[in-house]
Amino acid sequence: MARRTGRRPGNPDTREAILDAARTAFAERGFDATSIRSIAGTAGVDPALVHHYFGGKDRLFLAAMDAPLDPGELLPRMLGGDADGVGERLVRTFLEVWDSPAGAAAVALLRSGMSNEWTARLLREFLVTQVLRRILDHLGVAPAERALRGSLVATQMIGLAMMRHVIRLEPVASAPAETLVAAIAPTVQRYLRGDLS
Repeated sequence: MARRTGRRPGNPDTREAILDAARTAFAERGFDATSIRSIAGTAGVDPALVHHYFGGKDRLFLAAMDAPLDPGELLPRMLGGDADGVGERLVRTFLEVWDSPAGAAAVALLRSGMSNEWTARLLREFLVTQVLRRILDHLGVAPAERALRGSLVATQMIGLAMMRHVIRLEPVASAPAETLVAAIAPTVQRYLRGDLS
């Protein structure tokens, strides 16, 4: 009889206990103040087991959020090239994701965040730590300006998602992506690097 190779499937109860502990910790303390060790302690497992199942804290956070994709895989596409084109690449990539099959899960998270404070906290942490902070760090935005600039970018992007996929306001709901990129990207670019006075 041939032996099976590869990683053995883990205990689903252990994996779910880790995810439950992670969701609670990230929602209550935020991404930065949460450690793998504290999550493992709450779940009653060794920290090495958390690493075994999820790798690092970023991957655990994405699993806890049930994120439809990893922003870390998309950021190089947005941040590669001229800094003056980041706004355009950000809006284009955002629309590609939200208009794709993966967008359905993102819409579900957005809807849940509107009615559930716990989910809203996780969404805020996701936006700030996994997306906005990385973009603003890459652009070298002054620390004193990061919170405002990041929040302004979020108003445009989440507003776009709401109008296009939740409220379905026409003509935004059915407009070609390139029409929206042309209209919205200059504002996003100004929020990222332009004069806010």
